Amino acid sequence: MRLIGVGVGPGDPELVTVKGVRVLREADVVVVPVMDADEQGRAEATVRAHTDREPLRLVFALDDRGGPTAERLSAWEAAADQVAQLLSTGTQSVAFATIGDPNVYSTFTYLADAVRERLPQVIVETVPGITAMQDLAARSGTVLCEGTESLALLPLTAGVPAFEEALTHFDTVVAYKGGRRMPQVLEVLARLGRLDGAVYGAALGLPNEQVGPAAELSGETPYLSTVIVPAAGRTGRGSKL
Repeated sequence: MRLIGVGVGPGDPELVTVKGVRVLREADVVVVPVMDADEQGRAEATVRAHTDREPLRLVFALDDRGGPTAERLSAWEAAADQVAQLLSTGTQSVAFATIGDPNVYSTFTYLADAVRERLPQVIVETVPGITAMQDLAARSGTVLCEGTESLALLPLTAGVPAFEEALTHFDTVVAYKGGRRMPQVLEVLARLGRLDGAVYGAALGLPNEQVGPAAELSGETPYLSTVIVPAAGRTGRGSKL
């Protein structure tokens, strides 16, 4: 029996690997994370764009920002019960479609851990997916890193001080989950002289996509938003080799 996390990209149905599509089509059951059982999420929309599958929706507290809250823990346990029940009653493979990559800030991590507790014999696999960081870099024409430059990725749920510290230790810094912290992020970038060149994106690949200079932002942004602060000091071709 296998549980497979499949990365389906940030939202654009074209940004799914050939392997990801094959695994989604071949799995006995496809499951997707949602905030509400009556709503279709990004992952499900992408699955439906490539298959005729009817995904099973697993409800998670995807917008809960309070850490491992009782609501989150309850959702993980309930979802794991459903998947373990499937795998215990004849289902040989369950594919979990997740936006982005299943090994980068993904709900799949928690589901896989909980299923393993119930079924130690389960084989857990992952299929990598394109991340919001990569998609925003492409859509904005931003080079993430070159030569010897370093790259840091962190969620702003870790706090704005962590973001500011990353800017002092790494060349390019990418921050996820901007939301209500975005005004503070912009203040830090302006104070450190890093606002010019920084780019912002949200709802990538969707009809309401937002991509543009971070300097043009004002106020809060959607929770699932991304900021790229490219390395400073690039003076010419090969200057960072």
